[in-house]
Amino acid sequence: QVQLVESGGGLVQAGGSLRLSCVATGRAFSSSTLGWFRRAPGREREFVAGINWSGGRTTYADSVQGRFTISRDNAKNTVYLQVISLKPEDTAVYYCAAARRLTIATMPEAFDYWGQGTQVTVSS
Repeated sequence: QVQLVESGGGLVQAGGSLRLSCVATGRAFSSSTLGWFRRAPGREREFVAGINWSGGRTTYADSVQGRFTISRDNAKNTVYLQVISLKPEDTAVYYCAAARRLTIATMPEAFDYWGQGTQVTVSS
């Protein structure tokens, strides 16, 4: 069993930046693929970024490529999402997720554990 707790969200002006963190408890964190998703009001949950077990491979949604960076620290059981150049359309609840697999994943169905989410609000 893995429990995930996100933090770091908040209210920020357009063009600003945030660093989201997600701390995991439980075993097998270091052998899990991790991901960040988001859900904006009235919209479906969407993939944002993913990272494989070692951190050697990452992938991003086109809408955040070049602005968001996912990373992980297996010694701290933590995954991060550094976000810069925020836009109002980035406003959403951001969730981290963990999958019991080594290879990177982008579909929500591939993930086994989810955090409760952290709100990011970007004002124009």
